[in-house]
Amino acid sequence: MLTYLLVAGGVLLPLSVASIAVLARAGRSALAASGLALVVLLVLTAVFDNVIVGTGIVGYDPARILGLRIGAAPIEDFAYPVAAALTLPALWVLLGPRREPPC
Repeated sequence: MLTYLLVAGGVLLPLSVASIAVLARAGRSALAASGLALVVLLVLTAVFDNVIVGTGIVGYDPARILGLRIGAAPIEDFAYPVAAALTLPALWVLLGPRREPPC
């Protein structure tokens, strides 16, 4: 059976690993900025997901989630902010302006 965790993990896990590798090569400041963004996004996700799941705006098939929850939000919901906090800065590094080598 296809679960939310398999869908999220199948795409987001390799993407996150590649993003961490890019950020690590970019230096400590890139990793620190991504870490700070990750903390902020996880807190916001915990608050707002609890609101939308708790009020019934969004629902999950209980057979397709692990059952672990942070408040009302299933733990699988937190994969997306993790991927965003890692992937977007990695793309910024990869696609950013190229610097001319010093003469």
